[in-house]
Amino acid sequence: MRFDVVTLFPELFTPHFSHGITRRAFESRQVDVRLWPLRDYADDAYRRVDDRPYGGGPGMVMLFEPLRRALLAVAADRGEARPAIVHFTPTGQRLDQAMVECFAAGPGAVLLCGRYEGIDQRLLDAHVTHEISLGDFVLSGGELPALALLDAVARLQDGVLTAPSHQQDSFSDGLLEGPSYSRPEILVVDGVERPVPPVLLSGHHAEIARWRRERALELTARRRPDLIAAARAAGQLNRADERYLAGLEL
Repeated sequence: MRFDVVTLFPELFTPHFSHGITRRAFESRQVDVRLWPLRDYADDAYRRVDDRPYGGGPGMVMLFEPLRRALLAVAADRGEARPAIVHFTPTGQRLDQAMVECFAAGPGAVLLCGRYEGIDQRLLDAHVTHEISLGDFVLSGGELPALALLDAVARLQDGVLTAPSHQQDSFSDGLLEGPSYSRPEILVVDGVERPVPPVLLSGHHAEIARWRRERALELTARRRPDLIAAARAAGQLNRADERYLAGLEL
């Protein structure tokens, strides 16, 4: 798959592609990322890509023409008349695991990273196919959301993680992932012994699986009851899950 990133700050991206386990996806070109510096598509000596907003107000607005030239160049290089174009904005649909999985199974997209007060709406109306938000907060630009999407997509590619690691992630089955433990078996913290839960040392795989399921149910019910409601509506909870939830004191 191929992702083309239109950005004012391409230098923010390159360090990410050579570090961590997801570098496998980028180095193998399973996730092929190409950077398009927006100022290369300005048409004046100052390489200007923004101007003051009509109607007044603070900040600057990214101009239609440099962005349009960049997007047309990307489309021509991809060989697609109208590739999927993602604009990162607080007003977009919130990014979730289901959306990540759709991108991870697809051909990729063009990632449009805005800055300043935003992008001329006429460019968005004419070209953008998806608008995505990381959450109910505002960032300085679209580069961090673009990196978040690329990282989330890369880790789902074959051979990047030890199978089936991502199948146990939060949201993969509608729930938050429960706690994890490693060595030593007993820790002493501020004079208090903190052992690993005995079931994890038992070797009984069915009991361990059920313990992990119950911890995920409890954590999700306490922190994200909306996910419990969604999992119930989607038929992702079985009778044992429902009995456990009914016995929780929340």
